[in-house]
Amino acid sequence: MIRKRPWRPRRRRLARLVPLALPTLWGAVAVAVTWKLTCPPAQQDGMVPRIATSAVFLAVGTGLVIGLRRGLRRELQQVKAVAQAAQRVLLRPLPPHLEGLSIAAVQLSAVRGAAVGGDLYEAVATPYGVRLIIGDVRGHSLASFGPVAAVLGSFREAAHEEPGLGGLLRRLDRALQRYVGEQARDEDAQPTGASPSAEEFVTVLLLDIRRNGDILALNCGHPWPYRLGHAAEPLTAGDPLPPLGAFPLPGTLPVRRCARLLPGEALFLHTDGAEEARDAAGRFFPLEDVLAGVVQAVPQTPADVVEHVHTSLLAHTGGRLADDVVLVVVRNDRVRTTCPWVPAQSGETGLRRTRPTPSSR
Repeated sequence: MIRKRPWRPRRRRLARLVPLALPTLWGAVAVAVTWKLTCPPAQQDGMVPRIATSAVFLAVGTGLVIGLRRGLRRELQQVKAVAQAAQRVLLRPLPPHLEGLSIAAVQLSAVRGAAVGGDLYEAVATPYGVRLIIGDVRGHSLASFGPVAAVLGSFREAAHEEPGLGGLLRRLDRALQRYVGEQARDEDAQPTGASPSAEEFVTVLLLDIRRNGDILALNCGHPWPYRLGHAAEPLTAGDPLPPLGAFPLPGTLPVRRCARLLPGEALFLHTDGAEEARDAAGRFFPLEDVLAGVVQAVPQTPADVVEHVHTSLLAHTGGRLADDVVLVVVRNDRVRTTCPWVPAQSGETGLRRTRPTPSSR
């Protein structure tokens, strides 16, 4: 359980009242002056006129504050509704099932009040297999929405058209370069002569999950995923390329087969905000240890795994994240009849945690 400091809610409430201070002050002064100049009881001496003046002043001031607060609340609700709708379009929820795969995801923004940060993810079914992307834009402010939209928009179109991950990555690179160029033209000249858009880059991990469970990967500076089966096993397939946008892409792109996802096994994808999260003492979040505990527990669905890691992460950091975090779990629920020691998987089974024994072969 996360323990919150008692002074934090009070500080937030005081911060929300700050915008009301100046209008309330001006309203109070106006009421006081008008009452003093136009109302005869206010011009008389004595206790009764003073009490009446104070009562009227208090009532009018309270009405002004209540009216202003209601107006600001309605306006804030409208702005939040528009922002949430835009964020859902940009980073829409993943489907729970896709071509025999079960999927769950959660996104945590380091910016208070934002549902979307500088991280991105998507999963689509294509003629070439189920394709996934997870990435991390430089920074985590609301300004990261632009690169996120450029990369995700290109992926959602090109994933259905490009037969290979190499061609797909080049499409993403061109989309990012177009965005950077357009932003650079729109920005005013900086005092140092540098353009913030010229420094945009995105870490990207592209995955193809074929019908037989083969996983093809193309990595540009992103953390490798974990395979959850009998253990939590980090998947690597050589050194990744630099982040997208940092350098021009090489002529040959290293698309590699990094593993085969057997029925009942799952992939755990994440952004570096999970591994780099620290507690109050500066200790990093033990992601691999948490995942090892997950696979040793009772069988769990992808949503259970995401929730467990999510809860552990917030408990470790005390609910205060320094960077955006995305957690995605993809489990193979396809039936494999050629291996009798692997049980058939349904949509409600858990992670496969047993190796085949010699006697069962």
